[in-house]
Amino acid sequence: MSDNRKYYYLKLKENYFDEDAIVLLESMQDGILYSNILLKLYLKSLKNGGKLQLDENIPYTAQMIATITRQQVGTVERALQIFMKLGLVEPLPSGALYMSNIELLIGQSSTEGERKRRARLALQEQKALPKAGADKCPPYQADICPPEIEIEKEIEIEKERERELDKGQPARAAYGRYENVFLSQSELDGLKADLPDKWNYYIDRLSCHIASSGKRYRSHAATIYKWAQEDAAKKAPKKGIPDYSCKEGESL
Repeated sequence: MSDNRKYYYLKLKENYFDEDAIVLLESMQDGILYSNILLKLYLKSLKNGGKLQLDENIPYTAQMIATITRQQVGTVERALQIFMKLGLVEPLPSGALYMSNIELLIGQSSTEGERKRRARLALQEQKALPKAGADKCPPYQADICPPEIEIEKEIEIEKERERELDKGQPARAAYGRYENVFLSQSELDGLKADLPDKWNYYIDRLSCHIASSGKRYRSHAATIYKWAQEDAAKKAPKKGIPDYSCKEGESL
């Protein structure tokens, strides 16, 4: 019998312990204990999309967290206060605690993109996070976007990879300022050959357009070619009405 259960795991970047919040945390008195508690809370929250709760209706209390982390209640209470000040934990309207940025750290054996989408919708219903698209980064703004935009970008990349794999095609790579323009290597090579001076401009232009408008296109390469043709047509000289007027002393 096949095992259809979902297995969750924590994805830590190699510089996780070099991040400012973690460095500050571990520099405090009992900071190593707090860091250990934080990792345990991340793991305990995985199956609930970052929420610390025993089930749908019972959020974890400090006493419960002390039990599952095998630490003193006082240590846990101090740790939670510090986590909130550092923005590592947020209280939700339901009374549960939410592990900030957990969506960037969760992995599982099934489709990640769909799980992340459902998790965001659940949090939006509680008004814990802003609506998707409410604070989009305008085109050509700073390269640093809010975590919500980064999550959406990761979801879109994951979905694109899944679509390509379902079709039996090699996954396209992400390009552009917001990494949301998907091109195969052959498509990219074609753009470089056909638009040698403008291929990078059109990729960034499409990337900013998608990020600001939320539009979806069946083929990003085809969209770029279409835009290039339209731009070329605008620059072509227009055929006007012939000038048959004569200057004084001239005749037709």
